[in-house]
Amino acid sequence: MEVRKHIKHYWKLAVTLIIVSAVSMGFIYKLHQPPPSLPIYHPDMLDKSLVDPSIQFVRKYHTIDDFKLINQNGDTITQADYEDKIYVADFFYTTCPTFCPQLTESMKKVQDATKDDDEIKLLSHTVTPEIDSVPVLRNYADENGVIDGKWNLVTGMKKDIYELARKSYCVVKEDGDGGEYDMIHTENLALIDKSKHIRGFYDGTNPEEVEQLLKDIKTLKKIEALEAEKK
Repeated sequence: MEVRKHIKHYWKLAVTLIIVSAVSMGFIYKLHQPPPSLPIYHPDMLDKSLVDPSIQFVRKYHTIDDFKLINQNGDTITQADYEDKIYVADFFYTTCPTFCPQLTESMKKVQDATKDDDEIKLLSHTVTPEIDSVPVLRNYADENGVIDGKWNLVTGMKKDIYELARKSYCVVKEDGDGGEYDMIHTENLALIDKSKHIRGFYDGTNPEEVEQLLKDIKTLKKIEALEAEKK
């Protein structure tokens, strides 16, 4: 009988020690786990064909410039609408016969994956504002399941869009034969953080890269949360 009592006692003790050890190991692992990270992209790191010559050698402090554009509802959209938000940006046009439909499909995938997350937004800029009027953008938004307030399709002065594309997001090529402010858009989607820094570029026609974008959005949310705790 005494032997059974001792065995039972030592068994409970052993189980307790195992639980304590597991919790301690988990805590130590978490303590030593590196914090989540994503690079901050600056113009001098990028393909020079996508960057305006005036900023090609900028090595730090690069942010997205303030903007004032018009969305699919005729509303004025500014940087204030993206204040304290993580967002994905791209450049497209509604009559594009090549990869724009894929870009839009990828943006919709991001929209649908984050539709319940108010911290995440999307922003698509037309590169042919002379064609993509507000009614045209409205129709395109309806055809592609755009959620108003979550995803803005924007138009405006061509010069303004050109400068955003080449001097802020660094995602389009200059069209030397097309006239002033003409541009050749690319497949790039850009991930922007709450401080207006570029945190990633992704080929919107590549499903694997779109999946990586969704993973990086989650990582960026963790980074932003840690930054907020420090303040």
